[in-house]
Amino acid sequence: MNTRVLTGITTSGTPHLGNYAGAIRPSIQASKLPGVDAFYFMADYHALIKCDDPQRIARSRLEIAATWIAAGLDPDVVTFYRQSDIPEIPELCWMLTCVTAKGLMNRAHAYKAAVDQNVARQQEADDGITMGLFSYPVLMAADILMFNANKVPVGRDQIQHLEMARDIAQRFNHLYGQGDDLFVLPEVQIDDEVATLPGLDGRKMSKSYDNTIPLFEGGAKGLRAAVMRIVTDSRQPGEPKDVESSHLYTLYRAFAAPQTSAQFRKSLEEGMGWGEAKEQLCATIEAELAPMRERYAELIERPDRIEDILQAGAVKARRLSQPLMERLRAAVGLRSVTVCVPDDHKSAGKKSKEKSARFVSFRDDAGQFRFRLLTADGQELLLSESFSDPKAAGQAMGRLKSQPLESLTSEAQGVASVRIDGVLVSQFDAALLPQLREAIAQMAQD
Repeated sequence: MNTRVLTGITTSGTPHLGNYAGAIRPSIQASKLPGVDAFYFMADYHALIKCDDPQRIARSRLEIAATWIAAGLDPDVVTFYRQSDIPEIPELCWMLTCVTAKGLMNRAHAYKAAVDQNVARQQEADDGITMGLFSYPVLMAADILMFNANKVPVGRDQIQHLEMARDIAQRFNHLYGQGDDLFVLPEVQIDDEVATLPGLDGRKMSKSYDNTIPLFEGGAKGLRAAVMRIVTDSRQPGEPKDVESSHLYTLYRAFAAPQTSAQFRKSLEEGMGWGEAKEQLCATIEAELAPMRERYAELIERPDRIEDILQAGAVKARRLSQPLMERLRAAVGLRSVTVCVPDDHKSAGKKSKEKSARFVSFRDDAGQFRFRLLTADGQELLLSESFSDPKAAGQAMGRLKSQPLESLTSEAQGVASVRIDGVLVSQFDAALLPQLREAIAQMAQD
């Protein structure tokens, strides 16, 4: 069974070398492992919490998408999408908000830190704090639970948010699951082996410290200029260097093979000058980045190509989010009025027929004919594709009732497909297959 792994990238800046070594490269490598169903999304709703510059967010979305693709992310293997292209996410966020205790949000680290800063400045505790910042963990929970991710790779500062997502999911399951959990409880994934690169001054590479090394900006010249500004000690050529305290060596090790790193260390200990060491570091990084930089430049010049990739990813993601949202709507009582007709109008003394699974036909907004398969209690198991002819829709329902379901269904990456004579009839969450089989068997007996 595949393990679904989900990672989000906030679109509020331009990726630098530390982002690449610490998040992008290991995530892409992990996506190629057997048994991994990888979901990567650009968290552009989250960006609105910390950035109010529309041009910066728009540019960041383009640069981040181009960076991931240029670095080797395969959209045909993973599900790569923009958060804002999945309308079910904000809808789920509201559902989760309605079951989330305010006290839980009061304990969020980011909110508490903002309050503490206000108090330290002798300002009103909630001064400048938006509801976006306050309820950020609920949106993060929606991102994760929308696709029932099994594992979420995060830094240690994000562990609390994963714990909150689990708490919220458990609460929702308890209120609406009716013995059948609607959400998988996600597990945190911490990789202590992932590189945290030092910046030019030795502190963690971060835009907030203004000590970053560019990934693609400025080309090879920009990379070399930054590397030459790395702070080193005053030891001259010929003097042995203290390798363990050298962040230049730490950077080199992140981009070189172990054997090459060992030789580089030996040369430093034997007195190689810092200038020569920086030239070797620059050459080593450039060897990895140059092919990606060329691909990145091509993508930046073709934003329509990036848009096509992201739209295809959104279609792929919504094959899961749409059926789950239909199921969630039914669970909380927002199902279609055609599903639950009250029995009050029935004459007294007349015994009502016991409810069973059933098909419900309807016309959609475009005038096309579709149908749903519902359980006895109104839970949607299947939503059909559109048919221009009501007779064809009726024949599809008949085939589903009379033909073995195994001969009509296939499954890939957690998505089940129903095809009749090679024509796609429906796609839905493969986790619903057992219930679907039971419902069809029930109808066949009626």
